[in-house]
Amino acid sequence: MLVRYLPSFILAPILFLVFTLNVAFWGTIIFVLGLIKLVFPLSILRQVLHLCYRGWCKGNRFGLWLACDDIEISLAEDVNPQAWYLLIANHKSWLDILVLTSIERLPPPKFFLKDELKFVPFVGAGAWALDMPFMKRVSKKKAAKNPKLKGMDVERTKRSCRHFRHNPTTIINFVEGSRFTEQKHAQQQSPFRFLLKPKAGGIAFALEVLGEQMDGLLNTNLVYFGTSEQICRDMLFGKLTKIHVLIETQEIAPELIGNYQLDREFRIKFQHQLNKIWHEKDAKLAQMIEPNQEIEQGILNQLH
Repeated sequence: MLVRYLPSFILAPILFLVFTLNVAFWGTIIFVLGLIKLVFPLSILRQVLHLCYRGWCKGNRFGLWLACDDIEISLAEDVNPQAWYLLIANHKSWLDILVLTSIERLPPPKFFLKDELKFVPFVGAGAWALDMPFMKRVSKKKAAKNPKLKGMDVERTKRSCRHFRHNPTTIINFVEGSRFTEQKHAQQQSPFRFLLKPKAGGIAFALEVLGEQMDGLLNTNLVYFGTSEQICRDMLFGKLTKIHVLIETQEIAPELIGNYQLDREFRIKFQHQLNKIWHEKDAKLAQMIEPNQEIEQGILNQLH
């Protein structure tokens, strides 16, 4: 795409404007329709809301197409756009969300959001209108004082997820809980080369709430090639050379569904299973990253 070869000081404002207008335009429409749905809770309005959400996803696809010439999506052939999935992915950048929502064959992606995000302009209002669950987790201190509070977040989220039954959905969970950086990797003393340590609580919670409704697990690897760790900045300035997404399907084993908070034996088994998945993911990321690094290094050597 020729726009990518514009000077950085021209390209960056164009791409920023594309992504900002996309979320502002569709976010406003979705919020207004959400208010109407409060008064007239008609199923047709829910369908229109999801069409608008798809419009936002297509806008993300257009913005990424402007920003990067080489976008490789390796999506398992058995992924069904009319099914329900839990997607687990490594977390490299804020760009991850735009990339995952831009993949056309996935059922519409949804997120478990922190309660504080309700107040983020466009994003919070749009997520509320689309019935995405906001997580208001109970602190350990409060739970210790009142053990009954431990199960409240599960029941609250089950109620907020009741609308997921009406529309095919991909629930996205970034298991590391934070974006990967070399500094965080060193601080954690992570046993993985390309990943932070997985946090089991979030995915266990999602499976407890929605596991029986899910048709499968989408094990997803995201890799970016640019000039720095600042992936969003590389994208805006035309220095993101490649985006590679690999999505593989797995069955959700019955032993992965249980009460992670209260069942200690289940918690230990779940952590063991998740660490096994994470070691396999780390090996897969190595296969995706290292050959491209060798090619880029060869090009740099030729230039010098």
